Amino acid sequence: MGNLIKVLGKDLENCPHFFLDFENAQPTEAETAVWNQVNAVLEEAQAILAELQSYAGAGQEIREAIQSPGDLQLQEKAWKAVCPLVAKLKRFYEFSLRLENALRSLLEALTSPPYAPTQHLEREQALAKQFAEILHFTLSFDELKMTNPAIQNDFSYYRRTISRNRINNLQLDAESEVNNEMANRMSLFYAEATPMLKTLSNATTKFVSENKTLPIEDTTDCLSTMACVCRVMLETPEYRSRFTNTETLLFCMRVMVGVIILYDHVHPVGAFAKTSKIDMKGCIKVLKEQPSSSTEGLLNALRYTTRHLNDDTTSKQIRALLQ
Repeated sequence: MGNLIKVLGKDLENCPHFFLDFENAQPTEAETAVWNQVNAVLEEAQAILAELQSYAGAGQEIREAIQSPGDLQLQEKAWKAVCPLVAKLKRFYEFSLRLENALRSLLEALTSPPYAPTQHLEREQALAKQFAEILHFTLSFDELKMTNPAIQNDFSYYRRTISRNRINNLQLDAESEVNNEMANRMSLFYAEATPMLKTLSNATTKFVSENKTLPIEDTTDCLSTMACVCRVMLETPEYRSRFTNTETLLFCMRVMVGVIILYDHVHPVGAFAKTSKIDMKGCIKVLKEQPSSSTEGLLNALRYTTRHLNDDTTSKQIRALLQ
């Protein structure tokens, strides 16, 4: 991704001046334990995205089964088509739990005393890079999920079939694969428009509430700093010219939006208030200026997955920018 984000010569309010290398950062000895733990999760992330991208669903088989409820052959065909897909959806859900644990480990490392969050990000660049990669994966996953209605259709059919056959006292092999308790949890997960982002938002909120001795500012400053350096990188031609491909641009946009949403969920007054340490006008403006087909999806993430956009403390100008 090129040598990224050197914030130099810019007197930007709330924007620390340091180099954050999202491409080449290697873990120091002090970072290794957490880095290894998170890396084991991130190594699986690309395979998860590839599986989701190729997820075609069992729409045809389900339609045929519903249209001919008395045809046992079609019922069996639909069931056999849906079961491996539900097993795949279970893997996605279980991965979200691993991702949640990885995020908590990174938050602990990047906010622990005696260093301030900005010092952590500057000193522990490999962990900052992993944090960025988690956010990039999260928004990538959710964009794919939102454009694939087959996911919820398949799972709904699976649950209806399980319920119907339980009433008929028929044993279905796949029920041991996804039992009723797991199915309930998965149902809540996939009901969310952006399930991975919801998982991370909840995890960040829980991290703050459970670590009562840690000032909330330590967590929010970590998030606002990352949002700031991403914005500066995107709006400065000198830095943007170092991008080796368009994926770098999208990577930074997703990271910026991801940390804004987390900040908005954790901070008492959110990201849109005048007292916020995130320049929301600047962030929205820089998103709208990027020639990327994914920009609208990221703007929608700000519109629909933040908590404080419609608060009275949000200026009319910011709301107008997001309309």
